[in-house]
This record gives sequence, structure tokens and C-alpha cells, in this order.
Amino acid sequence: MATILGQNQYGKAENRVVKITRDGDTHHIKDLNVSVALSGDMDDVHYSGSNANVLPTDTTKNTVYAFAKEYGIESAEQFGIHLARWFVNSQEPIKKARIRIEEYSWDRIATSDANSKFIGSDEVNHSFVRQGMETRVTQITYDGTNWEVISGLKDLVVMNSTNSEFWGYVKDKYTTLKEAYDRILATQVSARWRFNWSDDEQRMPNWEKSYAETKKHMLQAFAETYSLSLQQTLYQMGSRIINHRSEIDEVRFSLPNKHHFLVDLEPFGLKNDNEVYFAADRPYGLIEATVLRDGVDARIPVDMTNL
Repeated sequence: MATILGQNQYGKAENRVVKITRDGDTHHIKDLNVSVALSGDMDDVHYSGSNANVLPTDTTKNTVYAFAKEYGIESAEQFGIHLARWFVNSQEPIKKARIRIEEYSWDRIATSDANSKFIGSDEVNHSFVRQGMETRVTQITYDGTNWEVISGLKDLVVMNSTNSEFWGYVKDKYTTLKEAYDRILATQVSARWRFNWSDDEQRMPNWEKSYAETKKHMLQAFAETYSLSLQQTLYQMGSRIINHRSEIDEVRFSLPNKHHFLVDLEPFGLKNDNEVYFAADRPYGLIEATVLRDGVDARIPVDMTNL
């Protein structure tokens, strides 16, 4: 039975590119997931395996990162137009380019009026929280006499585009990671906090206000801590909650380190001055710990999966 080749396309899907625009101390973020699909005179590669008309998918990936540097990212539409025009006009066999882009929005974190230990609140213009990702959770346990209320949130994605370092760590023959003195610090916060309200004789907390204030202090601590490790930032976030919210005795965090690696643009004659990053989703470092009020026993499970 005779066969013929039908519609076909190829490209590199889900190229995560994060572009930091530095306007003095104020930073702006464009966070895109870019998928490239190319089609045209590609019969031979399917019939005979000849790659004579094939632009490697790795090259399409490199182009995404290089264009982020050369042209910037004013908008997802503008960036996609640049890419599609380049692929079709620069490669004669390519007759059609399809660029699909998802954009992840970030809000600037509003910091407190008082200066922090390391950074004045009026100087923090580099801390962001992802829009539309947070899920609020709670678990209530009651045995007829005593209550236990554990509340929290998950999928709260936060980022500091600077004021984070990581160096001085243990090195052995398998260590390849380079020390970093200016890096992106990002994580997807999963947090649970336990209230000290446990019986009906006590005054019940204002749950709505408590949640809003707890989240506020958590984010402010993230933004205002000059971080030498994600562990240090975690402890500052938990301490800030305990010190400002008397109704909470215990906080537990699970913080995956959402790594951002600088892209090597030197092969394309471009200098990457902490501007264009590859956002890796796995494998990731996972930092977990509990912060307690002094004299209080821990009750939040170490594994928060089912909370």
C-alpha cells in the first residue's frame, strides 16, 4: 500500500526564558514559556533522513535566548513576531513558523514601612510574587474537647532577582556548581502554621485577618532578607510570622529551590550580564524546616503531603 507524507512540523517546545530588565535599582521581569514549531520543505528528512533543510531544534532554543538579549521582551506578541519573522526569512526551506508563548505574571511585593536588618524597605524593588497561583488550605481537628487548627498555603511562587548569594559550601570530587555572588532566588512556597487556639474557652482568632497578615509578613521577610542560603530565608520567614502573630506557635515550610541558571551567550558573541536565565523545573533542591515559638512542641507533620 502506497503512503505519502502529510502535514508535518518540528521545533523546540517549552523554552523557559526569564528576562530581567534593570532600571537602576528597580527591576522588571518577563517570564515566558516559548514553543517553536517550523514547517516547510521537509519531505526529504522524512523520506531519506537527509537533514539538508533542517535547522536544529537546539538552534531554535538558542535563538529564543539570544533574542531575549538582543531585542528584549516588550510583550509576548512582540517577541513572538521577532522570532517567527527570523525563522521564515533567514531559512529558505522554512515556510511557516508557529510561536506559542505562555507568560507568567509577577506582582511587586510591597514591603514594610520599617527598615529591615539588611535592606531598607524603600530600596526593595527586586522582589516579586507570581500572580494567580496561591491555594489557601486549612485542617481542623476536634476530639469533642480540644481543637487543632493548621492553616497555610501552597503554590505561592516568589522570586528575588538579586540580593541572594550561595558560596562557601562543601566541595568534593563530584561538585561542579560554581559559587554565586549575585543570583536569582525563587521558590514555590508550601507553608503550614498551627494556631495556639485549642478550646472554646479561648478567644477565637480572626481567621481572615490572620491569614492576610501571616502571608504579608512571610512575603516581607522574603523580600527584605539578604539571603546567603534558602535555609536562611526560610528561617527569617518563619521567625517573622512567629514574632508578629501571637496566635501562631509553629510554622513549617517546604521550599523547592526553583533554579535559574545563566545562559552562556558567548557562542553568539553576546555578553550575559545577569540578564537571561534558563529556568529549570527539575531536579530541584528541596529545603524543609519548622520554626517554633520557644518552649512549644512541634505538631505539624514533617511530611505535609496530605495536609
